[in-house]
Amino acid sequence: MGLNLTQKILNSHLKSGKVGSGGEIGLKIDQTLTQDATGTMAYLQFEAMGIPKVKTDLSVSYIDHNTLQTGFENADDHAFLQSCASRFGVYFSRPGNGICHQVHLERFGKPGQTLLGSDSHTPTGGGIGMLAMGAGGLDVAVAMGGGEFYINDPKIVKVWLTGKLSPWVSAKDIILEMLRRLSVKGGVGKIFEYAGPGVATLSVPERATITNMGAELGATTSIFPSDEQTRLFLKAQNREQDYIPLQADPDATYDEEIIIDLASLEPLVAKPHMPDNVVAVTELLGTKVQQVAIGSCTNSSYRDLMAVAAILKGKVINPEVSLVIAPGSRQVLTMITNNGALTDLLDAGARILESTCGPCIGMGQSPSSGAVSLRTFNRNFKGRSGTIDAGIYLVSPEIAAASALTGTITDPRTLGAYPEIELPEYYRVDDSMILPPSDSEVEIVRGPNIKPLPVASKLSDTLKLPVVIKLDNNITTDDIMPAGAKILPLRSNIPAMSEYVFNKIDEDFSARAKSLGQSVIIAGHNYGQGSSREHAALVPMYLGIKVVVAKSFARIHKANLINFGILPLTFKREEDYDLITTDSKLIFEDMTQAIFSSEPLPVKIEGTNKTILLQHDFTDRQAKILLAGGLLNFTREANK
Repeated sequence: MGLNLTQKILNSHLKSGKVGSGGEIGLKIDQTLTQDATGTMAYLQFEAMGIPKVKTDLSVSYIDHNTLQTGFENADDHAFLQSCASRFGVYFSRPGNGICHQVHLERFGKPGQTLLGSDSHTPTGGGIGMLAMGAGGLDVAVAMGGGEFYINDPKIVKVWLTGKLSPWVSAKDIILEMLRRLSVKGGVGKIFEYAGPGVATLSVPERATITNMGAELGATTSIFPSDEQTRLFLKAQNREQDYIPLQADPDATYDEEIIIDLASLEPLVAKPHMPDNVVAVTELLGTKVQQVAIGSCTNSSYRDLMAVAAILKGKVINPEVSLVIAPGSRQVLTMITNNGALTDLLDAGARILESTCGPCIGMGQSPSSGAVSLRTFNRNFKGRSGTIDAGIYLVSPEIAAASALTGTITDPRTLGAYPEIELPEYYRVDDSMILPPSDSEVEIVRGPNIKPLPVASKLSDTLKLPVVIKLDNNITTDDIMPAGAKILPLRSNIPAMSEYVFNKIDEDFSARAKSLGQSVIIAGHNYGQGSSREHAALVPMYLGIKVVVAKSFARIHKANLINFGILPLTFKREEDYDLITTDSKLIFEDMTQAIFSSEPLPVKIEGTNKTILLQHDFTDRQAKILLAGGLLNFTREANK
């Protein structure tokens, strides 16, 4: 029986376990990427392992999240990251060179290789035929040290594409259609492999939009075959030598199949406050718009911005709309500058931002109070924009540009003939802003914002834990550890950052957690969805959180909790969730035995005659990590 594309890459990188077994598998990682919001902690962790140089084929450190320098913290941390990169054998993409996923696709991605990144949108690399996965910074640090990356053997879903997109319907609408069908938790434990005759009609930038936002499905990753479109893209980037053809065997099998007729799709919009709240644009026509933001790692490619420039050329945006545009990379920015498209954008009234994540991560350009903001981004969680009462809608570049002109949500199909966008035969290649590592000994630069790395204590056999907070479904890592210009600069200062945990939900959480010493969090389904930021586990660990009990967990966050010695447990009986209040205290006994056992764990509610049943699916390796108090302790002990 033939193999599908995912199985081929998994098997060629398999270090432990068995593909198709349903158990845990360990993979060799070829490439890693970090960014500055997560990278500082990742390199502190790598340094703590005592490994002199990275052991991957390629590792790159990007500066793209925290470039708003309102104080010394971000600039100091950039200097720290640059010195770490040079010291440990890592390439360094300087501030202004672009968003990590866009630049990595342009300059480093290779079909058939594995990529692990400390950013949940690392699956963007699947658009070029990579098996690219997001993870917490500690997992990436271990991979840089030559360690395996572990995932649960995923279900592989074939997404069969037929037909061709109609004019004014874009790749963004394909992934929004997936979210409409499956929801933000519909991809947990799955890899989406795109196939079918419709694939050949999509360019690499369009494919990257789809794989990028596959993260919002909760998927392990998404991937496209490496074909003629891939070869043309790599050739245009002067990297044709990196091309290899790669696709599924004709008789390959899959766990599930989804069929999408591209010709049947229409322009779609994700309404506030979740990426799966998807409707047709025709349901929202006439909704007044105050802001339009175009960019992010989802929709900031040369193709995207050329489409926007063509729509806006010779016109002026509505006087009541603020239009901001962030090109995805310096390559994109210089190319639209040279061909005149930038002038078209400026003449239309656009404000041009740095080639960074910017407003997508809440780093500037917050909309006005109660505003409607259309964004070509990937997430619209409440408050992520920096304005808690703003309505954030996720749209394609075409809808964004059309609506900027009219001042209301507009169906772009009303604009007439769709402008033909030709991809360049050759992109402008200039890697002078990517610094290779040094061969000499480099001193690591440490600013005053970099504090010692917190490490969890070993697991106790008995725990009596008060409930510090009880939460509903779909709690995001933004809810747990908010982003934004005020908080992100503290990413290497855990004591300072701890003041903001759950700040948007409960302003007293941090003080209460500190007063309790040790405590447990109770939550509903899909706890920890969204960003891969490990601070959503690391900082609660610092505040004494020992256990999180939820109805279900998002993949990356569950792994991060284990990495930092916090037990992620689920309810055996979902109705037990209702037995627990914020005044409850849970008694956990015989924990050393329990984490190695497949039997349900009985937990008493102190002061009552009630017992709840909890469960887990820890592998033997994960149980040992938890017993050690986290992955860093476990790795240190293993290397003694």
